[in-house]
Amino acid sequence: MSSIEDEIAALEEEIRTTQYNKATQRHIGRLRAKIAVLRLEREARAKGKGSAVGYAVRKSGHATVGLVGYPSVGKSTLLNQITAADSASGAYDFTTVSIIPGMLRWHGASIQVLDMPGLVPGASKGRGRGREVLSVVRSVDLVVFLVDPEHTNLRALVQELESSGVRLNGRPPKIVITRAERGGLTIASTVKLTHLAGGLAVDIAREFGLHNGAIVFREDATADQLIDALAGNRVYIPAILVVNKSELLSSVEREHLRADLRPYQPVFVSARNREGLEDLVEAIGTALKFLRVYVKPPGRPPDRDEPVILREGSTVSSLLDRLPADLRTSFRAAQVWGPSARFPGQTVGRDHRLRDEDVVTIVIARGARATA
Repeated sequence: MSSIEDEIAALEEEIRTTQYNKATQRHIGRLRAKIAVLRLEREARAKGKGSAVGYAVRKSGHATVGLVGYPSVGKSTLLNQITAADSASGAYDFTTVSIIPGMLRWHGASIQVLDMPGLVPGASKGRGRGREVLSVVRSVDLVVFLVDPEHTNLRALVQELESSGVRLNGRPPKIVITRAERGGLTIASTVKLTHLAGGLAVDIAREFGLHNGAIVFREDATADQLIDALAGNRVYIPAILVVNKSELLSSVEREHLRADLRPYQPVFVSARNREGLEDLVEAIGTALKFLRVYVKPPGRPPDRDEPVILREGSTVSSLLDRLPADLRTSFRAAQVWGPSARFPGQTVGRDHRLRDEDVVTIVIARGARATA
């Protein structure tokens, strides 16, 4: 009896050897769905056997960044140069996997940076304790790929993350799935579907055991996007790329690497020589899309030295979660000055979306007393 890995390998080989065209589109879609289902089964079996596939680290700071790369590309050196890492006392030891944390400061934000063991080909299948490392990657807020002049195969690293359910620089597909006990499967769409015609959506759904219910598409989704939605275990994480040991590269070699590593725009650094580190820190902070919000007590100027750090998409309600509890309970409205306000001092409610460098005054109910 063949193992799950053998079945996956056979299906992947069939996809590689099948010419992609309109006639084979439906067949290839079904094969990809079968692979996704097998991977879910593999993960379930590993958990059932007690295999270590769910490691996580204690998060701290406003966001967590994971350094991902091959062995010996300089992750530890880079971590020590941009943070106050202490590998002797700060490592998270998972018997065979050690995650070393450090803390980076950026415009008032505290960013936890994790140095993880290098990934090797086959990591998503468990080689080199790769599943443990990838389980930590799934929990970070930003992936920083680190390569060097001798290890530039970014595609293989991306593939390992993709195989573990990580989707880089993307977003969840606009697909709504509803399951039912009976009544068959209904496919509906608010747009024309150009990738899932000819019954392919139904075929993929059936591979996942969905025979009754409804799938509603709110975008022209691909087969892979539908598979991701049905799998239900995908995580969507932004990523940037760093080329270390760049002192070894000529200007011509750098340009060749830029072309080879597209669509990523690499940041060139030399951790050993402390070159390019300011650009890297700025790239990390920018990619995390922080919002700096300044709280202004009534009748007093805002505290510009201690902003409240939030993430893009945060609302006044998110801000209240970071303030003393009595402000949340006595909240009546907020006044906003800055990029998100239509006019200075605009009065808004809890659902108002904030933007970077907004100034906010919390207005409390009459008679209530607040600590800030």
